[in-house]
Amino acid sequence: MKMNKYLVSALSALSLILFSACSTEEPVEPAPGTPGTETEPTQMSGEIIVKFAPYVSDMLDELGVAKTRSGAAATRSGILSVDEVLDLLGDCELERIFPIDKRNETRTREAGLHLWYVVRFSDKNSVEDVIARFSQLGEVQVATPNRTIKRAYRTDRKPIPLTKEMVKRARTRAEGANGYIYNDNLLPYQWNIINRGYQDVFVIEGDEANSTLESEEIEKAKAKFRAGADINCEKAWELSTGDPSIVVAVLDEGIYWRHPDLINNMWENEDEPYYSDEAGQNVSHEDRDNNGYAGDHYGYDFINNTGVISCDATADTGHGTHVAGVIAARNNNDENAGDDSFSMVSIAGGTKEKPGVKVMSCQIFSGNSSSNTISLVRAIKYAADNGAVILQCSWGYTSGTANGYENSPGFATQEEWEATCPLEKAALDYFVHNAGSPNGPIEGGIPVFASGNEYAPSAGFPGAADYCVSVNAIAPDYTISTFSNYGTGSNISAPGGDQDYYYEFYDDDHQIGSVGCVLSTMPPQVSGETGYGYMEGTSMACPHVSGVAALGLSYAAQLRKHFTAAEFRKLLVESVTPIDEYQVGSKFYYHYVTDLGTTYLKETPLSQYVGKNGGLVNAELLLKAIADDNSGSKMTFPNIYLGIGEENAVTETPARYFVGGESLTYVLKINDTSIATGEIKDGKVVFTGLKEGATSATITASNNETHTFNITVRKSANGSGWL
Repeated sequence: MKMNKYLVSALSALSLILFSACSTEEPVEPAPGTPGTETEPTQMSGEIIVKFAPYVSDMLDELGVAKTRSGAAATRSGILSVDEVLDLLGDCELERIFPIDKRNETRTREAGLHLWYVVRFSDKNSVEDVIARFSQLGEVQVATPNRTIKRAYRTDRKPIPLTKEMVKRARTRAEGANGYIYNDNLLPYQWNIINRGYQDVFVIEGDEANSTLESEEIEKAKAKFRAGADINCEKAWELSTGDPSIVVAVLDEGIYWRHPDLINNMWENEDEPYYSDEAGQNVSHEDRDNNGYAGDHYGYDFINNTGVISCDATADTGHGTHVAGVIAARNNNDENAGDDSFSMVSIAGGTKEKPGVKVMSCQIFSGNSSSNTISLVRAIKYAADNGAVILQCSWGYTSGTANGYENSPGFATQEEWEATCPLEKAALDYFVHNAGSPNGPIEGGIPVFASGNEYAPSAGFPGAADYCVSVNAIAPDYTISTFSNYGTGSNISAPGGDQDYYYEFYDDDHQIGSVGCVLSTMPPQVSGETGYGYMEGTSMACPHVSGVAALGLSYAAQLRKHFTAAEFRKLLVESVTPIDEYQVGSKFYYHYVTDLGTTYLKETPLSQYVGKNGGLVNAELLLKAIADDNSGSKMTFPNIYLGIGEENAVTETPARYFVGGESLTYVLKINDTSIATGEIKDGKVVFTGLKEGATSATITASNNETHTFNITVRKSANGSGWL
């Protein structure tokens, strides 16, 4: 990108004038309605959400209402008082919010999620009136709006595409240059992953590279970069580079799964084959795995109710693809790149030889459409039921301490949010307690949220809830990003960029430059010729924490260590780099410069962030904490639950539970073979129940490590418990 030298000179001179003015008279704020102004979340018209009392559950089941799948609805419930209200509403329908997935229906009902329904009605009835009517019924425990959910990023602020012109001075391979571990040619741009301090690849000056003015600008930029202001991946990669058994659900715009840096790390539903037309689009409209979502091969679009993941609506920003790249782009894959091809690194994407974590596309935004409670909670539950252990969430409500001028304040306390959004709370509880496995690296799930971009001293909800992780943003010099929320409810910080802080760097079109922003993967309609681009925000800081968490769980899987969600969340937010020492003096930035091109200089005292930033996420420290003998517990071969007969056989893989298990052989001993038998074949054990009862058993590896477990056989059982 070529800078406009005259504009930079003018801005530099003007900055000195405004710098002095800040100490005596604050410039006038731009008028209300400035781009970026957010309003309180609204509600969907013609829809409300109700939760029925447990004692009417059987009645709903008998009438088949509870058996309706996504897209199918009933017009009456069979409950007299409820149907009287439905009769008064006229043309209406009733649908269970969470479609039946037989594999997970038992725990769904245990969590009470089968009791939640959406009631749809004509616009002649107000949401408030319908809620009032249902709230009077004894059979209804909760009646609440279907709220709209906003992104934690701006759709009107488009990403900055990485152009071929911008990388003319970074054509040499990264491998060997500055000691980089990977050969990806965009790695020198990724200060968020490896920050060597200021590098001249951030400023592209073409033929004027040696001008005096450029030297002045470079000196300014150097002051805003500090070596080490990154997530400390290099040492962590010596321990782990990711593991495909760890799945991160990206709740965002759809992921462009065809991207060459992402395609190998996309989660795939093996029970839902991908069928494509001539254009390569998914055309599967059949729910082959009977989970309630047709064609969900790479995930699901919960806004448009389709298995076709999209990111090409006119107003799409490429955000879902961008965060996915930070987490799981394939590393070290530039060996065949030429001058016109590119590749980048990610936190936990692994390599061709050692595949990394998987990302699942749970699409909750599309184009100009806001998300809503129903789409959101379906995505959260889907993630838990399909193997995700981390939720990557760049959405939420405005901070309760937003200034009210640019942003309407949101929920002030966790109690207020939980009372107002009970279904969101129930869905997150389900994820936190049901994701993962008691026999895997984590039991439960970790929801990771952006803290928000309202310059506010508290994080927005749901991320501020005590069972979530809320992420603040930093610039490349360890300072908190000027826009970032911080303080109450926030837990940790990560690289998020800071465009207004790097106001010196403009191009000829008077748009803020890429310096200090986060580079990642992009869909072609957004990125153009390269497939990469820059974005900023706490919504970009968020995937850094999701990626480090995924890398940590990959290492736990490698060490065969087990953690509860609470244990792992505590390790994640405590294994950080302290950054209070960098929050000294004042930070000056051009407020609104990216929106209006104004020269409104603001001063932020960095002392306000001291003790309120959570520290910078640190991959190396997290992995070392995971390896500590005092953290977590040792994974053991699980207890087996069987029905009688070969059709109820259960298969387990011993290698999952022994360190270095893939290279070991195993011997199985069942103490009472009249109750159950087992056979080891191709590295797996197949157990078959013969009669009701229980017996102990052992499995011994070739390194002499032995695990003892129990086998229980009943007439009706499966691997996840009694039916």
